[in-house]
Amino acid sequence: MVHLPRPEGATDADFKPTRRALAGLMMFAGYALGGGPARAETITTSTEGLFTREVTIPSNGFDLPAYVAMPADAKKRPVVIVVSEIFGVHEYIRDTARRLAKAGYVAIAPAFFARAGDPAPLTDQDEIRKIVATATNAQVMGDIKATVAWLKTNPDLGQPRKGLGKPKFADIKRIGVTGFCWGGAVTWMAAAEVPEVKAGVAWYGRLAKPKAGAFLGDEARQWPLDVVKQLHAPVLGLYAGQDQGIPLTDVEAMRAALKAAGEKRDEIVVYPEAKHGFHADYRQSYDQAAAEDGWKRLLAWFGKYL
Repeated sequence: MVHLPRPEGATDADFKPTRRALAGLMMFAGYALGGGPARAETITTSTEGLFTREVTIPSNGFDLPAYVAMPADAKKRPVVIVVSEIFGVHEYIRDTARRLAKAGYVAIAPAFFARAGDPAPLTDQDEIRKIVATATNAQVMGDIKATVAWLKTNPDLGQPRKGLGKPKFADIKRIGVTGFCWGGAVTWMAAAEVPEVKAGVAWYGRLAKPKAGAFLGDEARQWPLDVVKQLHAPVLGLYAGQDQGIPLTDVEAMRAALKAAGEKRDEIVVYPEAKHGFHADYRQSYDQAAAEDGWKRLLAWFGKYL
């Protein structure tokens, strides 16, 4: 396999709403309208054997909503923070959290855009981008740190289950992050800026700063290529060879920077025939072979480092 992504969103042609995408679009429900033409079938993970709930996390004066999924018998399980695409915590992200829970993790997906609104029901890309742009890197890193702090003081996730007292469901010494597209870039940044993060898996996340005037290009902030020397946790990057948003030169630049920094644990994999969003099973860009291989790699990565 060759080793990259689309930036924090695709071309407008990728975002045509469909009837299927119109169903059930409420906070934490339904599929993102902006996600492009929907596939006829999507992966649905049962809640059987799981404990799921919605929580709020205090973060700099704001009650940050989050979706939690974990094994029903969880006891000091490793944690994975799930970071969404630009479409927020819609059903695909919730399902991803449940898949992680089935694999034995406490998965928590914060709604990082909630201060400005919910992008999931929107069809206008300009409106979606306005909401997403409000979630600055500083805010998002602060929200992840707040999530970690909340887990430290609420290892029972804030609500003991009946008959179980106050068990410690989450092992706050084993915290990982995985994210998709916009969340992929967040994953790299968290591995550099959040000390408690022990490992990351970044799915087609931007590596270099966008051009001035482009989406997210005007925020004064660092991007993954800028923080290579600050990485303290190993990151697995999963990228698409046919991604139209980020050139392979960026991926090679990241590889070279990691090598120059002496980072031997990090790995970048590119699926040559895959397109941006290849793991998003509700979109036409879904690539089953790449998605399944990437998921196996994710489980092996977190199994090794968490």
